[in-house]
Amino acid sequence: MKKSINVVVVILALTSCVGQKKYNELQSNYGACESELQVMERAKTDADNSILVLETNLGNAESKVNSLEQQLDYFRSTNTDLLARLSDLAVVSKTGAESIKKSLEALNEQNKYIKDLTSTMQRKDSLNLVLVMNLKRSLADFDDEDINIEVKKGVVYVSISDKMLFQSGSYQISNRAKEVIGKIASIVNDHNQLDILVEGHTDHVPIANECMVDNWDLSVKRATSIVRLMQTEFGVAPERMTAGGRSEYLPKATNETVAGRALNRRTEIVILPKLDEFFELLTPPDPISSNE
Repeated sequence: MKKSINVVVVILALTSCVGQKKYNELQSNYGACESELQVMERAKTDADNSILVLETNLGNAESKVNSLEQQLDYFRSTNTDLLARLSDLAVVSKTGAESIKKSLEALNEQNKYIKDLTSTMQRKDSLNLVLVMNLKRSLADFDDEDINIEVKKGVVYVSISDKMLFQSGSYQISNRAKEVIGKIASIVNDHNQLDILVEGHTDHVPIANECMVDNWDLSVKRATSIVRLMQTEFGVAPERMTAGGRSEYLPKATNETVAGRALNRRTEIVILPKLDEFFELLTPPDPISSNE
């Protein structure tokens, strides 16, 4: 009986020893697991925090991307507007430049025309002065009351009284008159660039005979007599001359006095530039059209 009790005690002791060891081992494993769990929980917490940071950063990045896209859209729109404006400005500038160029060309043409006209007028004035001096020198032997030489309206006028040229109511030229016309023709022939206009003038006293119908007729026939004489006897080219009658309608003085009527009965020889060249000189160049 005592032996059996001892065996039981030994078994209980062994059993007690094995359980405590196992317990301690389990306790140790539990502690390790708990520590590992804590590590994993901390890792999870860190991961969650990292995810939050990443999500926040991603949200910020997406916000920046949206902002940049909006700015990009704005810049694209602005750039398109600028390109359109630059295109319009280029067109306007080109058109404006062409307009300015044409305006300058027109101004240059006008300036050239004015300079040429001024130069020509100066030459003409100088020529008129020479003509007047030569005519007065050549006709110095004749009575100044019967011949008047002057510059009017830019041309030279030689006015000769009818008593020196014709008998009363006649268009037949006197011998004395032929000498005067010859001297004038000689000077005219020295200047082939000039034309001659011969005008007959009368007073207001009517004339009517078998040779003349009225004062128109008389004034024209006196002018043609002078032109014919200058052509046939003094060699003035006929294409340079024009004959015309003014009758009584361009008086120099009143027709109510004897002296006035004497002044009105006259023949005027007008020495002037060739008409075609004269009119061409007075015509300014055509302005350059801005529509071209």
